[in-house]
Amino acid sequence: MAQAETRRRTRGGGGAARRAERLAPRLEFARFIERRIPNFDILDAEALEIIEANAETVLEEIGVRFVECPEALKRWREAGADVEEERVRIPRGLARSLCATAPAQFTQLARNPERNVTIGGRSLVLAPVYGPPFVRDLEGGRRYATLEDFQNFVRLGQMSKWLHHSGGTVCEPTDVPVSKRHLDMALAHMTLSDKPFMGSVTAPERAADSVAMCEILFGAEVVAQNPVMTSLININSPLAFDATMMGALEVYARAGQAAIVSPFIVGGAMAPVSVAGTLTQVLAEVLVGVAYSQLIRPGAPVIFGAFVTSIDMNSGAPTFGTPEASKILYGAGQLARRLGLPFRSGGALCGSKLPDAQAAYESANTLNAALLAGVNFMLHSAGWLEGGLVASFEKFVMDADQLGPLHSLAEGVDIGEEAQALDAIREVGPGGHYLGCAHTQAHYETAFWRSQLFDYKPFETWAEEGSRDTVALANRRMRRMLADYQPPALDPGIREALEEFVARRKAELPDSFA
Repeated sequence: MAQAETRRRTRGGGGAARRAERLAPRLEFARFIERRIPNFDILDAEALEIIEANAETVLEEIGVRFVECPEALKRWREAGADVEEERVRIPRGLARSLCATAPAQFTQLARNPERNVTIGGRSLVLAPVYGPPFVRDLEGGRRYATLEDFQNFVRLGQMSKWLHHSGGTVCEPTDVPVSKRHLDMALAHMTLSDKPFMGSVTAPERAADSVAMCEILFGAEVVAQNPVMTSLININSPLAFDATMMGALEVYARAGQAAIVSPFIVGGAMAPVSVAGTLTQVLAEVLVGVAYSQLIRPGAPVIFGAFVTSIDMNSGAPTFGTPEASKILYGAGQLARRLGLPFRSGGALCGSKLPDAQAAYESANTLNAALLAGVNFMLHSAGWLEGGLVASFEKFVMDADQLGPLHSLAEGVDIGEEAQALDAIREVGPGGHYLGCAHTQAHYETAFWRSQLFDYKPFETWAEEGSRDTVALANRRMRRMLADYQPPALDPGIREALEEFVARRKAELPDSFA
């Protein structure tokens, strides 16, 4: 009797364990995209040569400013540029020749090797929104971002199947001093996610802290030999480089870590209103930034960045998803490939205040253009709202879901024997249907991309369940994802060392909110 009771308890426990295993959240991760479709080239050879020649003219005749960057001015002078006060004029061909040592592609390591990403070539790596000081969700509305918000975005990024990268400043945690928040952000990326991430660029010493924390996480020898971070170095368009960005670029280049050299352009305000004029300025600025990284360390990984919007001439507000921005995106991709550099642009960009139809149209226009333009690293691919001022939790979930079609489109069309489906056509014949045929039964689970968010139920069922719109569905999914989140395993000794580093650096730094 006792043995029978034991067997029953054992069987019951096993069944409970199996039920728990079935009900436990299963994380699916998609590998970074490798395109099997052609890039869309909007410029012919003559147009490309004109833009390249004009960019060289800009550098030689007009030059660029390095503001409060005495070391940069010294390096440029030694490299053969004409330096007059803060203005640097670069002889034709010099910047381009310096760019030649930058790698065409590289692999950024993640702490989970299965999440490593290749940046360059035919790849596309998707990373979330970067930089908003505000956040928005259904419950709290629009508000200043906190560290808890930041941590929740990192958790959502870890849980999102189609995102390959944890990103950087997913939102600005304004409840932490500016002088210290980079430490909390890096710690969140390193402990709450096992995907690749970005380092701080708001001061050279914060970039150095990012490198030091990576040496704890990965080991100093690994960091010395491999890119484990990507950073965003924005240019003060038009044609100006500041000490903060250049200082951070120097730290990362010297450490062999990747940098995105990216003009930040609102067409008509910080660049000409014409597509060709803007592309000329973009190329000139990128040439200088990339070349400077190679003056610091030949072979340092660097990405050709292009973030360009147009402007509403009535309100002065930036606009997104416009045909002009797409043309610039396509052209910049061609220029990057001719330079032999990885290309960064795109994202789920919009000017809308809410995750509504305007946000969807504008975001879709940019996402699709970025796919066809050959973008290798897409920042802002999930969560961007209100021209980048707001990181939206619901839009993050909506965008992350819509990154799935990019993966499918990038695969192109399978023309293999099984995909030709002649046996299925023979089996069904004239006037039949394919629902029950062997080919459908074998492939129905994977044949079509399926949204994890949208509602395809009949009207009556949808109405009975509360007539929820997409934002309500996204809020529900976001809450479920956060409830299901489990942190990826991390060696306790490494975690302790990271926390000790953060605590020590915070004690050393004064509180500053400026």
